[in-house]
Amino acid sequence: MCEIEALIFDVDGTLADTERDGHRVAFNRAFADAGLDWEWDVALYGKLLAVTGGKERIKYYLREFNTVFEPPADLDGFVADLHAAKTEHYKALMAEGRVPLRPGVERLLREAREAGISLAIATTTTMDNVTSLLENTLGAESVGWFAEIGAGDIVPAKKPAPDIYVWVLERLGLAPERVIAFEDSGHGVTSAADAGIARIVVTTNDYTLGQDFSRASLVLDQLGEPGTPPRRADGEPLPGPVNLALLETL
Repeated sequence: MCEIEALIFDVDGTLADTERDGHRVAFNRAFADAGLDWEWDVALYGKLLAVTGGKERIKYYLREFNTVFEPPADLDGFVADLHAAKTEHYKALMAEGRVPLRPGVERLLREAREAGISLAIATTTTMDNVTSLLENTLGAESVGWFAEIGAGDIVPAKKPAPDIYVWVLERLGLAPERVIAFEDSGHGVTSAADAGIARIVVTTNDYTLGQDFSRASLVLDQLGEPGTPPRRADGEPLPGPVNLALLETL
């Protein structure tokens, strides 16, 4: 097995459970500000997560769940404004400390840094959302921990397309055999795998349980901490938390 040279992380649902109590709440606040009576409850938002990207998610909602709404002539501009307002609300929620990192994330990030392994991000969320989460959980300097951050509309096709992972790999100058990807969703696994990454670790959440992770190397409920090891999909606990020694065996 090739030596690990980089760990590439998805953000929403992987670094933190941002979807339900972060993005969903921010969307609803932006809708209210715009005088819209839209309310994305927990169940509906789970359905909307079938589409990646915030602007794409709004359009999907209008196309599939709110067909009575008469969109303005400039739909793209309307959606972009809503999404920009949503991003500001999301940043405010992060500043309030509403969404912590998932168990084991900070520990593994620090272990990789100490070992000289590069860190990177491959996500469909905006750069503002990424930096807001990092700065409000790990400190202002933490953005600099990541050698590359692929986010938002930096590539034309979002996950499950492989574009964002291809972009990050090219920027890192690494072959896919040299990295491990961390994801939480079936779309994310497809994106990483189609970019040629074979070693993929999934940490599931309430929205992604039951999705297709057949192309992942390891599927767990979390990365774990000392004394609280993660569990596999069948409920079997690992001997300890996910660390570099374990990752090297994938």
